Amino acid sequence: MKKYTDTGKKDTRSGFGDGLTELGRKNPNVVALCADLVGSLKMQDFIDENPERFFQVGIAEANMIGMSAGLTIGGKIPFAGTFANFATGRVYDQIRQSVAYSNKNVKICASHSGVTLGEDGATHQILEDIGLMKMLPGMTVINTCDYNQTKAATIAIADHVGPVYLRFGRPKVANFTPEDQNFEIGKAVQLFEGNDVTIIATGHLVWEAIQAAEKLSEKGISAEVINIHTIKPLDSEAILKSAKRTGCVVTAEEHNFLGGLGESVARTLAENHPTPQEFVATQDTFGESGTPEQLFAKYGLNAEAIIKATEKVLKRK
Repeated sequence: MKKYTDTGKKDTRSGFGDGLTELGRKNPNVVALCADLVGSLKMQDFIDENPERFFQVGIAEANMIGMSAGLTIGGKIPFAGTFANFATGRVYDQIRQSVAYSNKNVKICASHSGVTLGEDGATHQILEDIGLMKMLPGMTVINTCDYNQTKAATIAIADHVGPVYLRFGRPKVANFTPEDQNFEIGKAVQLFEGNDVTIIATGHLVWEAIQAAEKLSEKGISAEVINIHTIKPLDSEAILKSAKRTGCVVTAEEHNFLGGLGESVARTLAENHPTPQEFVATQDTFGESGTPEQLFAKYGLNAEAIIKATEKVLKRK
């Protein structure tokens, strides 16, 4: 079994900030907007190097989305950053009407997603945002797993024409994907080959899936692990190819099981190759205050939960 090494824990939001800074040096059309959260989104380096290409809109997220849509008309590529809760739930109407409906080239960059926002609690955590964004026609939805992948995705979406929702997080997590990776929108990454079960994970749950697969291997269970960084468009071909080989699937995500990655995978399987599936996700609930580790344990979003789901789905084959 291939080994993945944590090269040093980093927060994915820093991957976004460093990717944005690199873009600022390469692409003069890239501009950045922020709703009074520059420090939280690690945007200061971009601002220092490109002060004329940054717009601080204050706590006015709806205006930020409207301004971003307008900037695209002049050929700019706006990266609009704030917390995921404010980037989606607070401004859904503006995103739908001003960005998605007219297919504007806006990059909505959402930090502090999921329960790993931690101690700030349920009002700032959001577990519905993937569902909200993937239902918008033409919206690309990306949920990255570590610092390196977030940096690569940030750079890649500048070349993609059309609206993008890029989701990342606050805590320092394992950094294990290649530094020089080629990020391809809509293309899944197979981490392990296996024959008994397919584990499909996204975001912070990818590292947990790796840990689960290693422990399952010790029990004689061969798990195939797939990193789905792009939830829309979904790499259905990779999912179906794996499901046909293993005969059962576990999906893992830091999101409500309603509307997230698991639901998209279930639809793909139902339409093409019905397969037993178990969901590792929050179960139609809001979050609460606590450390990321405490909340992952409480809501069943860790390697242990993935192992239990695997053992359950194997009985359904």
